[in-house]
Amino acid sequence: MAREETAGELTTGFELGPIRPPSEAYSLLIRATRNCPWNRCLFCHCYKGSAFSLRTVEEIERDIDTAAAVRDQIVKASTRLGYDGDVQLTAAALLSQPYGDPCVRDVALFLYAGGQSAFLQDSNTLIMRTPDLVRVLRHLYGAFPTLTRVTSYARSHTAAHKSLEELKEIREAGLVRIHIGLETGYDPLLQYMEKGTTAAQQIEAGRRLNEAGFSLSEYVMPGLGGRAMAEGHVRETARALNEINPAFIRLRSLHVTPTMPLWSRLQNGDFQLQDEDDVVREIRGIIERLEVTSELKSDHILNLLMEVEGTLPGDKEKCLAIIDRYLSLPDDERLNFRLGRRMSLYTSLDDLADRARHDRMADALKRIRDRGDNVEDVVRRLKDGFI
Repeated sequence: MAREETAGELTTGFELGPIRPPSEAYSLLIRATRNCPWNRCLFCHCYKGSAFSLRTVEEIERDIDTAAAVRDQIVKASTRLGYDGDVQLTAAALLSQPYGDPCVRDVALFLYAGGQSAFLQDSNTLIMRTPDLVRVLRHLYGAFPTLTRVTSYARSHTAAHKSLEELKEIREAGLVRIHIGLETGYDPLLQYMEKGTTAAQQIEAGRRLNEAGFSLSEYVMPGLGGRAMAEGHVRETARALNEINPAFIRLRSLHVTPTMPLWSRLQNGDFQLQDEDDVVREIRGIIERLEVTSELKSDHILNLLMEVEGTLPGDKEKCLAIIDRYLSLPDDERLNFRLGRRMSLYTSLDDLADRARHDRMADALKRIRDRGDNVEDVVRRLKDGFI
């Protein structure tokens, strides 16, 4: 299907925010707010230099209607262009084009995956007035009746200040899952990173969201404590997660780039990074302390061991065994794996047994060393491309 025959004819022009969780890759993206109302976290590169603003309900509803119009035109095109009404096949054809309107691609991804989930952008949808958010949710479900799940980011600080009655009203209107950046449960680290919340507030918010019926997804950042606060970070993060018992615990290992305020503290020596093996040990320490009934997910490319995931408590020993298997490897084998993961050649530890891939990485390590480069520097530069 030629691009000129499809995307060029579609009604487009709704507003899209910059990010969404990896788990929402196929969700319809609807921007409810712009940027972040806090925007001070040292480890975050997103929204910097951009002012926060609330969008009006009317603006959001217009975008929902425009997205629905794009959906309708793709559905019509599925017959007109000879796809026998196969909407998913038509969406796949649109997505196969190397370029295209991002709004059309957003709707096409949504349809390709079955048209069942939507994600409200940007960083803190709960900051909207409850009646406004409820109205948006109802309009969204009305425009997209195939939806079974709508999700969004939120801040613990905001969730803790919503009444339980308000949260229940929002949940009943159809906001199913809340994604929250816990990052750490260690108060000195929360203060250092200018997170704008406390462990107690995060626990209170998490418990309240659970009670209101949300599927709560808490994000944890291994490595965030650096060398100085690693022990407290591990201990108190596990404690906070045990207190909350969220539906999902998602690992997001720290990586610092010049686009983050934390970079300047790294450069002047105030913050010292752990190496990747130390971060793996930190993940082990958190998992070992967990007493939850949560789904542990390692669904971000910055995590070294993405296979460390499962349903807790049943899969705890399996996760710990994977970590121990990695840590027991000889130094050069761990380095081979780290480079291979960052070059997207390996996805799991079992890939080390593939002799062709293993030898390719061994040759790459030799070339890096022969030209006098530091392998860890090369790995860090590769990770820069993931952000």
